[in-house]
Amino acid sequence: MPQRHGVDPVRVRLPAGGPGTTVRDHLVLRLAADPARIDAMFDAGEIVGADARPVPADTPYAPGLCVWFHRDMPDEAPVPFPLTVVHHDEHIVVVDKPHFLATTPRGSHVRQTALARLRHDLGLPELTAAHRLDRLTAGLVLFIVRPEERGAYQTLFRDRLVHKEYEAVAAHDPSLAVTLPRTVRSRIVKERGVLTAREVDGEPNALTHVQLLAHRADGLGRYRLVPGTGQTHQLRVHMSALGVPILGDPLYPEVAGPVPAGDFRRPLQLLARELRFTDPVTGAEHRFTSGRVLGAWASYEDWASGQ
Repeated sequence: MPQRHGVDPVRVRLPAGGPGTTVRDHLVLRLAADPARIDAMFDAGEIVGADARPVPADTPYAPGLCVWFHRDMPDEAPVPFPLTVVHHDEHIVVVDKPHFLATTPRGSHVRQTALARLRHDLGLPELTAAHRLDRLTAGLVLFIVRPEERGAYQTLFRDRLVHKEYEAVAAHDPSLAVTLPRTVRSRIVKERGVLTAREVDGEPNALTHVQLLAHRADGLGRYRLVPGTGQTHQLRVHMSALGVPILGDPLYPEVAGPVPAGDFRRPLQLLARELRFTDPVTGAEHRFTSGRVLGAWASYEDWASGQ
């Protein structure tokens, strides 16, 4: 089944002992879906088997049988910022991602993702992400062109062979500044279903090198952050723990209320500034730098007013 808007179809494998006596009944029960919608998909031939042929709704339940279909696309507010291609060769694509654009389809963000846009715009349906960058964070992301090379590039991130540098804007605290640069070490846990991560007692599993690059009379500081590990929300948690949470952070130190869809004001002032690594396929030494400027540093007034 071909992609739709750069998004892969869903694959469902019928397990042993699953609910339902037919494929149709199983999908209704398993997906907690509207039966009328499932029936309409079967009638339109939108649920197919491994041979790409439509599967009849009354097909008997058979453990191990696989079907493919496209989920209904959620309503998404278009992210009105460009996705800049920094580098494109036969092996990799490196982009400079804007704030508010998710890296890969997930939850309510499907078409408005860097992966879906790139697959469509570059005509690369097999493109995959080597790693992920939070939707609220801007900056550099690496994508892989060839499926057979995916493991080589993803292993770079797993084995921490990619040097990553971030930039952040937060308050300038003179008492903190005298202790910088320093490496922050703590144990961070992120529980499933909980929006925020938190620091707990125990052996450190998160390391971040923090350096103050500059500060201004208006009380703002510009920081260089180099993660030594990759825990969820690590940079945001560590900056908040230092008493200088990153500007625009809706989770740290306190969870803010939800914002309306399409509200792109006051983005999180965190940027993936640099990626540096040895290409595992070609052996080339790569160093990529984001061309973006954090809005609160360029003009705090414009950032704060949402312009």
